[in-house]
Amino acid sequence: MVRGAMSAVKEVGSSSLMSEVRCTASTTPLSHVQLACTHQYCAFPINGNDLCIWSTDTLQEQPLILKGHHQPITAVALKNSGRHCLAYSASQDYVIFWNIHECTQAAHQGLLPRGHVIGTLLGTVQHLGVHPYKQFVATCASTRVFILNAQEEKMPTELKVHSSPVTAAEFWRDNFLVCISEDRTFSIWNYYLQHLIYQSGIISAFPLLTIYIDAENEQLITGCADGMLRVFSLAEKHNFRYICNINLQREKHKFCNIIQKMAPNVKPDKKSFSKDKIPEDIVDSGLPVLHIQKCAQLNQDYDMPLCGSSVRLWVGSSNALLLVNISNSEVEGVLHFQDYDDLSIKLAGSVSISSKSGEKDICLIASMFGCKISLLNFETQIQKRGLQHSESTLSIVSSDPLALTSPLRCEFPKKQDKPKPNRPQTKVKDQPLVFHNKIKSSGYTTAPRMQMFSPKTNIKTSQLSKVKKEISSGAIKEYPSDVQAPCTLHKQITLSNKPTSACGIQYSGDGMKLACGLADKSLLVFSSTFTGEPAVFTGHDGAVNGFGWSYDRNWLVSTADDRTLRIWNVKNTRSALVLQKEMFSRPPRFPQFYYMDKFILLSSGCEIQLMKYYLNDCKEEIKRYKQSGVCKPVQTLHMESAVEITALSAVNDFYSYIVLAAGSNRDIEIFDLNIGTRIATIPDIHPRAAHQICQNKGSAFSTQPAEAYNIFVTMAIGDCLKLWDIRTLRCVRHFEGHINRYQSCGVAISPCGRLIACGSEDRCTYIYDTHSSTYLHKLPEHSESVINVAFNPSSPQLTTCTLDGKLQTYVP
Repeated sequence: MVRGAMSAVKEVGSSSLMSEVRCTASTTPLSHVQLACTHQYCAFPINGNDLCIWSTDTLQEQPLILKGHHQPITAVALKNSGRHCLAYSASQDYVIFWNIHECTQAAHQGLLPRGHVIGTLLGTVQHLGVHPYKQFVATCASTRVFILNAQEEKMPTELKVHSSPVTAAEFWRDNFLVCISEDRTFSIWNYYLQHLIYQSGIISAFPLLTIYIDAENEQLITGCADGMLRVFSLAEKHNFRYICNINLQREKHKFCNIIQKMAPNVKPDKKSFSKDKIPEDIVDSGLPVLHIQKCAQLNQDYDMPLCGSSVRLWVGSSNALLLVNISNSEVEGVLHFQDYDDLSIKLAGSVSISSKSGEKDICLIASMFGCKISLLNFETQIQKRGLQHSESTLSIVSSDPLALTSPLRCEFPKKQDKPKPNRPQTKVKDQPLVFHNKIKSSGYTTAPRMQMFSPKTNIKTSQLSKVKKEISSGAIKEYPSDVQAPCTLHKQITLSNKPTSACGIQYSGDGMKLACGLADKSLLVFSSTFTGEPAVFTGHDGAVNGFGWSYDRNWLVSTADDRTLRIWNVKNTRSALVLQKEMFSRPPRFPQFYYMDKFILLSSGCEIQLMKYYLNDCKEEIKRYKQSGVCKPVQTLHMESAVEITALSAVNDFYSYIVLAAGSNRDIEIFDLNIGTRIATIPDIHPRAAHQICQNKGSAFSTQPAEAYNIFVTMAIGDCLKLWDIRTLRCVRHFEGHINRYQSCGVAISPCGRLIACGSEDRCTYIYDTHSSTYLHKLPEHSESVINVAFNPSSPQLTTCTLDGKLQTYVP
């Protein structure tokens, strides 16, 4: 009998997240055998030589058993072709093509379903790869790949691909085939011409097991026996560039730790996560990647449209299903088989997943050590990382009015006019008047000199306000949003006669000047065209460790290792205000003007200090030598468990209450200065403490949506670049390619918010697009490690600074 010639199939009730809907047993084990699963049918070997077809639409329908092989089936594949579904099965004797619709009709008529042999005696087949829209089947047998006609038996095209057995092969585009092997490499072939396009080096210490090609995003994802996902770009201009490496075991532990931290406030489903403890009766098999399938569900609630949509994959392993976000290299969901008591299989040896938009995802698994086969239904909307922040109302752009008790309302008390003392009136005696009109030396014929220095009466208005008027009138064009990345070397200058490192470079708000803080205790301010000599600001007794421009670009604030803070007048290079080391317990760092130049913001140790200041911009030359500025502390905020604040950022170009601080505890804490308290924490943003936070601050020359200002970038030594969204407190994209092992390399976001520039230790500057996870350009013309980068806010110009103190500018 064709039907019913198998063990009884049991029906299992559903669970909230994962349920077993069908289960059976075979007489032979199916571990490490390729299974096939779609939302219409499931196919797998049973009892060795037979092919079993399950209908996933009608669970009550009897299975279809297809006979034709004389050797055990080792690989199965399915393909949807119009209204019909096609199945392919392979063993040492044959590769057979089955039309499931015709086979079902024959079984209903009491006839024996027949298949069509398309390959004979090819060897032990480990994998079948079916062309999505052409009649070709790639058959992986030992170290060779045979390209078969999918409908009839013809002379196959044979490719001698690797030195070790080929574990998987998939078609890409029209004429290309991507193969992976136990020799730990992958290759790309033009199978029409039998020509090798690309051969990778050894990319892993363990065999590559599975492969997935994301044709939409032109990415190649390989899965390894050690639980590593490696992503490569298939874009033509990228030359198969490496994009990222995801350690599933580490990311799974990180995900479970975050879920456990949520436990005091959130009560998630107990079966939605595991405490990562394996029962005594379960063998710890690690996380070998057995199957990869793209998640078809669109989770737009967690995506940042300005940064492109996220790419999420279902990864089937031996003990769990993992939802992996390729865009940020994070595990966003875990379904452990051992967490569900009603599942027949706790440890899988083979996995196949099917995902369809609008429906539950399904999974076909085979036992690793037994002979059972199970069909599972599971929910896509499982517990995700950062779910507790999905309804957050955080925003960089302030929308609420200042609270009555807000520290940002602080003002200096107004001076009261002192009453004039009553003096007794005295009579002035008459005295003789002498007038000599012929004595030239007396000076009576010339006007008396009332002032030693004549004041400047032609002082110009703020250049920034002037620029805004010119933009509104059309005299100056706005910064283009679709501008090409500046990648052409334009000019190169040296900061000092001796090699001197810079703590940072920063353009003024109008883009007319560039400031550089140097380790030789000075500040230099250049013209953006780098013509003429720079203005030199001296006065610190230690290396400058941070500085910032005022919004009106008339002032500079700087701190140094001598524990002092200085505010400089850009016009005359003199200090208008000096705060001595008695004001700070530890050296101040990350100084900047804040809240439209109304405050000074800085860090000292683990403290964030908000300070109110007043500068008397006296126009008289003699009085300018006397310091008349005043500064007083307004509020001090502390990071919770950090010993040192390693990065600090806030927006000064518009009213914003939000301050971001990264600490030595590897966390980012977010403070709202409208209420003067901490409002959120992002834990474990990098393996090491972040050394820079860069916000998208835009410029007066560019127009961006208000939501665009909610993204920021963090950078840490030994890790990739991460792009975050403050609305969800989640990483939305990561960037790899640059080298950052021991130097604190800088990062900057372009005024249009689309490009990110990053320094690197390989003497290059990398430019990334926020919509892509790989770099657009690599600028190699540097003499040393690039430690600082800055975009000009008014024009498409990028300036970089190397460790030996050389500035280079790039234009499109």
